[in-house]
Amino acid sequence: MHSGEVLARGGDPEAHSILQRTSFVPVVRLHQTYHRLPVGLDEAEEERLATRAVARLRAVKYDVEADDAFETERREPHYLPLGSQVAHLAERIREATTSDEVADALTELTASHDGVLIALGEVFAATAAFYQDLGQPPDPYTAKRLQYLAEHRLAVLWSDLAHMRNDLADRHQDHPRRRACTADVGPDAREASAGCACPPPPPRLATTPVAVPAAPAPARPRR
Repeated sequence: MHSGEVLARGGDPEAHSILQRTSFVPVVRLHQTYHRLPVGLDEAEEERLATRAVARLRAVKYDVEADDAFETERREPHYLPLGSQVAHLAERIREATTSDEVADALTELTASHDGVLIALGEVFAATAAFYQDLGQPPDPYTAKRLQYLAEHRLAVLWSDLAHMRNDLADRHQDHPRRRACTADVGPDAREASAGCACPPPPPRLATTPVAVPAAPAPARPRR
């Protein structure tokens, strides 16, 4: 060990998420991204967390290179994280053929009692209250920043999406370029043996991919 630090390098976004859920902190540099453990941990706790990270990554079939100190036969069950459940709403909207279906999906975000955005506002408020009396000079300002984001940013998102949800709920409209697949092909179709006569899907919004190393290599301590 050369630096006394436990560092994890490489991996894709899912591997990064697993590391963060095992207490690792992401570090973004100009030409690299890696993860480290929080400061102030003793060596035993560092070894415990690094060993757990390796076990969690291998449980979902990542090829992990790790120092011998973190090798174990332990594996942990991998549960669907909350963010993936929310992201499933996007899949529902992409597959929707009517305004009612999209309105139903947006309701999960905008419901006034237990929607995702209302719950997120509660998280902001709880975190602000925690910071308020934490004792460091910047903490009250951090608390005010969280309150501002909840009241003036998150509230705008909720208001706009709620308006869109209500608009779609009133329309009862089929999307003109989408339709439910009946798996039927007319007898005059050129490929009469095909199982679907639906037109090709509209192009997806292009995004710029972020290059990441191919294989996660968590837990290479150096001192």
